[in-house]
Amino acid sequence: MPAPAWDSAQYLRFADERTRPLRDLLARVPALPNEPAATVLDIGCGPGNSTAVLRERWPQARITGVDNSAPMLETARTEGEPSAAYVLADAGAYDPAPAEPDLICSNAALQWIDGHLGLLPRWAAALKPGGVIAFQVPGNFDAPSHTLLAGLRRSLRWRDVLGEDATRAGVHEPGRYLDVLVGARCAADVWETTYSTLLPGPDPVLEWVKGTALRPVLGRLADPEQRAAFLAEYGALLREAYPAGPHGTVFPFRRIFAVATKR
Repeated sequence: MPAPAWDSAQYLRFADERTRPLRDLLARVPALPNEPAATVLDIGCGPGNSTAVLRERWPQARITGVDNSAPMLETARTEGEPSAAYVLADAGAYDPAPAEPDLICSNAALQWIDGHLGLLPRWAAALKPGGVIAFQVPGNFDAPSHTLLAGLRRSLRWRDVLGEDATRAGVHEPGRYLDVLVGARCAADVWETTYSTLLPGPDPVLEWVKGTALRPVLGRLADPEQRAAFLAEYGALLREAYPAGPHGTVFPFRRIFAVATKR
């Protein structure tokens, strides 16, 4: 799957809502082996909003953010967490072993990596004894936001333009992550939560997915008229699936979490 063309400003329109699952994830992370001077990797750090949360939790840590988007890293350096180090690299190919990390954290990034289960044993092996892997991923690929997008992509009007893999991404069920992490000699805690997020403004679900799941599609719609037509059609479907209420639009969002400590 081609890498999405990320837009940090669009992604950060809902920064608080996107960061809340990370805060809930980190609340379950135990003390790290080398606190307070722990070594922390933020894999798929994006514009640095996750890196800033890690800095809040571990003020004296050596934090490195890793991402494959140069524009996202520029935002991270200037607006996210300037005190961290950053590496431009593909998360799936990045080798964490030289850093000897106390914590490998990934916030809503693994879903973009085909075969990401194979990363977890490698990450576990790289950790110091007692080190931790902590990640959360969206678990909403069966939700209308995604199924409507997939159906529209396959429609007669759009299938030749967008192709079959334009929105391909995915995750596994919690039990599968648990099996892999325990098999990698970790004590693992895996759970899921569905957030009912109240989004403000017109077409808020469309604006949300413009920052994430819709990025690969938008990357293939270079013609402005095509892009406007697709967004109008998809936006109408989303308004029907997620009707606005008196206080905003309720957007249910399932997330899958894992915290694994190396034995």
